[in-house]
Amino acid sequence: MLRPHPAVLRRLVDEYEALSAAVAASETADLSSRVRDLAYTLCVSTGTRDVERALKVAHQWLATAPAPVRESAPPTITGQRMATPEPA
Repeated sequence: MLRPHPAVLRRLVDEYEALSAAVAASETADLSSRVRDLAYTLCVSTGTRDVERALKVAHQWLATAPAPVRESAPPTITGQRMATPEPA
């Protein structure tokens, strides 16, 4: 089974958990539709059928995901023209 990128999965989990807490506290209808959409997306992303199981699987996957690689900024060259490859 394909797995979603850990950063995407983390964003889905974080947003779902934050919005579901807000909906439980305020019963706002416009937020509840987004929560349902996120629940569906989490279920599809984790291959599960209910959101509680999806969250459990997502947390397990995130716990074993490799640490994100931090990309360093490309070196900047001031006052020089960068070489361009010759056409083949």
